[in-house]
Amino acid sequence: MSRSGNPGAEPRRGSALGPGSRGPGASLRRADGKSFTALVRGPGRWPLIGAGLVLVLLIIAGAFTVMESPVPADQWLHQPVASYLLSEGINPNPVQLMRPPALPFSTMATLGQRIFFDTNLSSSGRLSCASCHDPARAYGPPNNLPAMFGGPDLTRQGVRAVPSLMYLETQPNFSIGPDDPTNETVNLTQAAANGQNAARTQKTAQDTAATAANLVPQGGLFWDGRADTLQSQAFFPLLSPFEMDGGSIDAVAAKLRRASYATFFNQLFGPSIFANPRLMVSEAMFAVARYEIEDPAFHPYTSKYDYWLEGKARLTPTEVHGYVLFNDPAKADCGGCHLDQPTPDNLPPLFTDHQFEALAVPRNPALAVNRNPAYFDLGICGPYRTDMASQTQYCGLYLTPTLRNVATRHVFFHNGIYHNLQQVMDFYDFRDVDPAKIYPRGPDGKMEKYNDIPARYWANVDIIDPPFDRKLGDKPAMSATDEKDIIAFLQTLTDGYQLRAGH
Repeated sequence: MSRSGNPGAEPRRGSALGPGSRGPGASLRRADGKSFTALVRGPGRWPLIGAGLVLVLLIIAGAFTVMESPVPADQWLHQPVASYLLSEGINPNPVQLMRPPALPFSTMATLGQRIFFDTNLSSSGRLSCASCHDPARAYGPPNNLPAMFGGPDLTRQGVRAVPSLMYLETQPNFSIGPDDPTNETVNLTQAAANGQNAARTQKTAQDTAATAANLVPQGGLFWDGRADTLQSQAFFPLLSPFEMDGGSIDAVAAKLRRASYATFFNQLFGPSIFANPRLMVSEAMFAVARYEIEDPAFHPYTSKYDYWLEGKARLTPTEVHGYVLFNDPAKADCGGCHLDQPTPDNLPPLFTDHQFEALAVPRNPALAVNRNPAYFDLGICGPYRTDMASQTQYCGLYLTPTLRNVATRHVFFHNGIYHNLQQVMDFYDFRDVDPAKIYPRGPDGKMEKYNDIPARYWANVDIIDPPFDRKLGDKPAMSATDEKDIIAFLQTLTDGYQLRAGH
C-alpha cells in the first residue's frame, strides 16, 4: 500500500517546515534550527538512511502484496483494511448466521421419512424418492446420467436432469415479478402482459437489489416452476410413468394401507383416512414435505463458505480469487443470479435469485426424447407445464438453481448436457465469443447455435447479463486460471465442512 511521506528524505525546496525565509536555494532547517542537510550528512545520518530503506522496502512489499493479491487493486485503494483481510482469506465483515433450529421430528415428518425411502410405492418395487434424490449426493442424482430411468422395469428414461431437494424450504411460489401484496388480484396472464412492457435491469452482482424488481418469472419448483409446494412437487414423480410410476391414486393408497408404517395414518388422521384414497395420498405427500422441512439435512448451512461468513474459517488465495471473480461483472458475474450475501436479518444466502433464464445450452443427444427432431423442451412454455403455453416470451426459460453443493453434482442444466464444472464454466465463457467451442455442426457443416430452442424463440435468450453481453470474437470474460479459481470457490459451498479445533 502507498504511504504518505518519507521522514528520512530531504524535503522539496520551498516547503515550510519551520520559521524563516524558504526561498529557492535557501538552506532548509527544522523548527529547532538544525539543518536537514547536516542531519543527513552528519553523525546521525545512518539511522535516517536505514529508516528510509526500511520504508522503501515496506512500500515495495506493500506494492507486491497488492499485485499478488486476489483482491483487485482498486478495492485496495478504496477499502485497504477490508482488502487486506480478504487477501488473507478472512471475512472483513463477519456475521452470525441464523440457521433453522434442529428440533425432534413431528409424527407427520416421521411418517414422511418412511415414505421418502419406501421403494414399494413404485411399480418396479426398486425406486423411491431417495433413489433419485440421494442423501449422499446433496439430495440430487446419484450418478452422471442426464435423466434417471424409471417405470416398471427401470428402462424408461426421464426427460430432465434431477434437481436437488436441498434448500427449498423458503422457495417462493411461481410469479411474474416479485410478490406484491398490493396486487394480489393480478393473475399470471395479466402479470405476463405487464412484464412484456416493463424495462428490465441488467443483472450484475454489484446491484442485485435493482434486478430483484424485474418483472420476470420467478419461484416455483421443478425446472419449469409448475409446482408451488413441496407437497404438490412430491405428487409428480410418484405418478409419472418415467419415474416411480405409481399408476393411480387408488393403487398408491392400497400400497400405503399395507405399508409397515400404516399405523401412523391411523394415529394422525383416524381410521376413516383408509376409506378415502385421494385424501390418504395427499396427506402422505404432505408428510414427505414436512420431512423435507423439518430434517436439517435438507438445509444445514454447514459449508466452508457459511463458516467464512461467520469469521470461523479462512479461504485460500485461490478461493478468494474465485470469490472475487464470482462477483465481478467484468468477469463471471455469477453473483448476479446466484446471490451470495446473507439477508438483512442474517439468514444464510441461498445462491439463487429464484428467477428464470434462457441460457440456450446445447441440445443433449443422450436424451431419448431428443431423437425426435420436432421435440423441444421449452421450460415454462411446456410441454410438461401447460398453463403458460401461450406466453411464448418465456419459451426456453428455466429456474435458476441454488449453487450450494454444486460441486457434488455430475450432471448440469435442465437437459443434463454437462458433467463437470469445467464444462459449465466453458459454456459461460465461450457461448457468445467463440460458439464453435460450444455448439455442434450440422450435416451442412454450419455451426448450430442455440440448437435446442426453435429459431422463433431465440429472442428470449439472454444476451444482456454478463458474461453473455459479449460479441463474437470478443475476448472471453475468463481465463483458464479464472475458471479454475471460480471452481475452487464453488467447492467451498459443499456442506459438511469440518472446522478446525478452536472454532
